[in-house]
Amino acid sequence: MRKNIKISAAVASAAALALGLSACGTDSDPAAKSESGAKADTSKALVVAASPTPHADILNFVKKNLAEKEGLKLEVKEFTDYVLPNTATQSGQVDANFFQHKPYLDDFNKKNDTTIVPVVNVHLEPLGLYSKKIKDIKDIKAGQTIAVPNDTTNGGRALQLLAENGLITLKDGVGTTAKLSDITDKKGLEFKELEAATVPRALNDVDAAVINGNYALEAKLSPAKDSLALEKAEGNPYANFLAVKEGNEKDPRVEKLAKLLNSDEVKKFIEDTYQGSIIASFGAPATS
Repeated sequence: MRKNIKISAAVASAAALALGLSACGTDSDPAAKSESGAKADTSKALVVAASPTPHADILNFVKKNLAEKEGLKLEVKEFTDYVLPNTATQSGQVDANFFQHKPYLDDFNKKNDTTIVPVVNVHLEPLGLYSKKIKDIKDIKAGQTIAVPNDTTNGGRALQLLAENGLITLKDGVGTTAKLSDITDKKGLEFKELEAATVPRALNDVDAAVINGNYALEAKLSPAKDSLALEKAEGNPYANFLAVKEGNEKDPRVEKLAKLLNSDEVKKFIEDTYQGSIIASFGAPATS
């Protein structure tokens, strides 16, 4: 029942957004197009879909402190799932989004025939293993249950974290697309697959859970302090980035926001606010 309520709420939210943003530029509005049509109307606000934490927080920092100096009008729309931000960007209900990493986007585009593309990397949210019952990863034993995200990329990412810490063994070469069926040795553990956003709420019902960084922060968990195991930042392919529908990369408003998201001010905001739980990932191109 809870899942049905959540889906209904998401549909209602999408419908309301479609009505509310009809004046902000859609695919049928020539003034809102860039490379794919007429020149973008830079007098309009750039509407960006984002997860509440840390994405919307970072965007709101830019809106309050940096955007006006660059002549950028910025509007932030918060979403609590991993689907609607991309569908809203594809349809033109919003101009851009900020919530995802490249492996997730590649999988989403392939499955949904969408044409969303990265613009610029902003930060990394290390995936972590958490528990309210266990204090040390060494105390995880056979018979216990671990919750993991059920989407393709974050699920595989979670299994890689568990394998790197010796809790399971995976087939050679499965990489970030690993599935539960790719586990060659569960070492007696049981697994519960859940929608990524709901995993933190399952902490009381399982022995441990692998949680995305943004959802950990929303649940008042500190990845740097509370995790039993945490992804390494070096060489990590999961940087979160600003994204748009293909053809809109050169929209002057998008270019201004990309510049601001990679500014020294935003880097300091990330460092001061998240204390290592979120890491700035400026420099590497988002398509790498």
